[in-house]
Amino acid sequence: MLCEALRREVCKMNLELPRWGLVTWTSGNVSGRDAETGYVVIKPSGVLYDELTPENMVVVNLDGQVVEGPFRPSVDTATHLYVYRHRPDVGGVVHTHSAYATSFAALGESIPVYLTAMGDEFGTEIPISDYCEIGGEQIGREILRCIGASPAILIKSHGVFTVGPDARSAVKAAVMTEDVARTVHLALLRGRLEPLPADEVARLRRVYLENYGQRSK
Repeated sequence: MLCEALRREVCKMNLELPRWGLVTWTSGNVSGRDAETGYVVIKPSGVLYDELTPENMVVVNLDGQVVEGPFRPSVDTATHLYVYRHRPDVGGVVHTHSAYATSFAALGESIPVYLTAMGDEFGTEIPISDYCEIGGEQIGREILRCIGASPAILIKSHGVFTVGPDARSAVKAAVMTEDVARTVHLALLRGRLEPLPADEVARLRRVYLENYGQRSK
C-alpha cells in the first residue's frame, strides 16, 4: 500500500473533524502530502466518517490523477492540490463548514485579532476571501491570494480552509479557528470589540513560538 504511514495519519486526522464538531454527515476533508513521493493522500468523496479506514484513503498525484485507492477523491481535491503546488511549505490542508466560523464566512467578514489566543496561535486576523466557485481551482487561487501569514481563511459563503506543515497542524488550526469564532460570536452578542494593537499581537506570537510547549533537552 502506497504512503502507508501517511494514509494512517490522514485517516486519523479526518476522524478528528467530527470529534471536535467541525463537520456534519460526510462534509469536510483532510489531506496530507508525502514529502518523499510528492503524492497527496485525501479523504474519499461522500464516505461516512465511521467508515473511513487507511485503506480507503485516496492517493493522488499533484495533477489530480488517482494513483491508488478504491474510491473517488474528495470533490475539493483540486483546491488542495492547487495549494500544494504553490506552497511548498504546506504539508496538510483541511476544509470544514464548522458552524461559528462559517457564520462569519456567510457574512463575508474576517475575524480580527480580538483575543490573546488569536495572537498566540495565528499572529494575524483570520481573513475572508471573495466568493468563488467550488469544485475547481478557483478556491485554491483565492486561498493563495488572501491567506497571507494566517494558517486559516474563511471562504465567503462557503466555509473554512486551513493549512499547516502537516495534516495534524492543519487540523489544529481548524479546531482553533472554530474556537475563536465561537468566542468572538458570543462576545459580539454582548457588545463592541476592539482588536488588539499590532505590536501586541506580534509580541504574543513571538512569546508563544519561543516558549509554549516542551523542548527537547
